[in-house]
Amino acid sequence: MNQKLTLNNIRLALTALITIGVLFGTEALAADASAPNSSAVSSTSPVFARVGKIVITQRDFDNAYASASRDRFYHGKPPEAEVAALQREISDKLVTNALLLNEAKRIKLKPDAAVVKQNLETYDQRNSGSEQWQKIRDRALPLLTKRYQEENLLRQLEQRVRKVRPPNEKQLRAYYNAHPEKFTEPEQLRVSVILLSIDPGLPIWDATRKKAEDIVKQLREGADFAEMAKLYSGDKETVDQGGDMGYMHGGMMSEMSQQVVDKLKPGEISDPVGLMEGIAIFKLTDRKEAKLNSFDAGKERAGELYLTEEGERAWKSLIAKLRKKTPVKVDESRFLPLPKPAEKATTKPVAQPETQTAGEAAAAK
Repeated sequence: MNQKLTLNNIRLALTALITIGVLFGTEALAADASAPNSSAVSSTSPVFARVGKIVITQRDFDNAYASASRDRFYHGKPPEAEVAALQREISDKLVTNALLLNEAKRIKLKPDAAVVKQNLETYDQRNSGSEQWQKIRDRALPLLTKRYQEENLLRQLEQRVRKVRPPNEKQLRAYYNAHPEKFTEPEQLRVSVILLSIDPGLPIWDATRKKAEDIVKQLREGADFAEMAKLYSGDKETVDQGGDMGYMHGGMMSEMSQQVVDKLKPGEISDPVGLMEGIAIFKLTDRKEAKLNSFDAGKERAGELYLTEEGERAWKSLIAKLRKKTPVKVDESRFLPLPKPAEKATTKPVAQPETQTAGEAAAAK
């Protein structure tokens, strides 16, 4: 999966969910739609934050916090230890989006009417079976329209800011030279396995291990690994290939398996290894060392990474600039205090009486 696209989708999804107003949930819309007009909403909900001339109400914050809690935590309730951090995270996102929305309006961006209409129709169709939605639909549609317009403005602004100038050859080479790890193919190991499967409910580990030791003995005396794998291995994915797992790189095998294989030289066979699935025997067939690709081979990737990182830098720079020049006042009186960092012990630990190990205790008996 394209990492750039995935991260961008996540970022846009957050923008779509959290705006300066209430989130796009039917419950939140019902709460706002029940008020006779926007001024009534402001008068009945305390001010949570002022971002320049923009006001974020306590209701805005409460709805955003409730939505995040439902998305992240079981039963929609964050653990007590995480409440304080979540409160500040939601506050920060609401303030940031208010700053960005104000900037979008300042540079005279206009919502895409076609996109907003499509979003409204999709939302309306998705909730057509909801009795609650039908009750509030006429009053909620103007609120929903406004929020989809705001979402679209934020998306347009982000796309514009992240669209940085493509790098020239000199910049590409500088980026390539500064980040060799991004253009290096990891070490690859070609591994084969014989897995003697064990039913977790059957206590036959000792017998299976003895069988595995016998197989290892035969292999080291010259028996063909592929033939032995076809005879004994219970690994369905590799048995037809004589145990050949192909080329593997770090992270593709379990930690225990990786540790065993890392110690082997090409052609060597491991001792039996106890895994969750049973007893395994590994053979390292080949080892390809890590290889730095040439600039020409990595040029396209360098360009993609450069644009992504420069776009991220430009986006963060804009947010920092807006925060610096815009007065922001947040009411944190309802926030829980953040937990204090654990203090380092300043006294020496009290000496504990010596105890016997299990082996010493058994020997003493």
